[in-house]
Amino acid sequence: MKSEPQEEHRWLEQLLGEWTVASEDLAGGTPSAEAWMENVRSMQGLWVVCEGQGTMPDGNFGQTLMTLGFNPLTGRYVGTWVGSMMTHMWVYDGEIEDDGKTLALNCDGPDFENPGRSARYQDRITLIDANRRTLTARVQAEDGSWKELMKAEYRRR
Repeated sequence: MKSEPQEEHRWLEQLLGEWTVASEDLAGGTPSAEAWMENVRSMQGLWVVCEGQGTMPDGNFGQTLMTLGFNPLTGRYVGTWVGSMMTHMWVYDGEIEDDGKTLALNCDGPDFENPGRSARYQDRITLIDANRRTLTARVQAEDGSWKELMKAEYRRR
């Protein structure tokens, strides 16, 4: 069985390349003093694999791995995210917003403020132009509002 890339897969190709990443912790932590690097490659046009590495705010080395694709059967973007700083695998389900520039990736994970509970999260990839994008991570509060946790700015190398 050979699947062919569709228009939605081509949207993800805008992420391909090498990026310098500067992040800001909006939850009150220390922002990363050193930029991270991320390499994004394609797997035959159906998946993109985003491999990041850099120095964490605590000075330790960290690595991240994100996969993104599109499932034509459900009409949804899908993916995963793992990092060397935690044991939870984040599983994404998302869509492109009406602006055509933002991919909203929904997921569930551990509630960092209430151990033993889970919370609803959303990672938002927004294309600024061909050489800049942002990633904003946010958590949904009990009242349904969203609280931003982290924002990273990506610049193409």
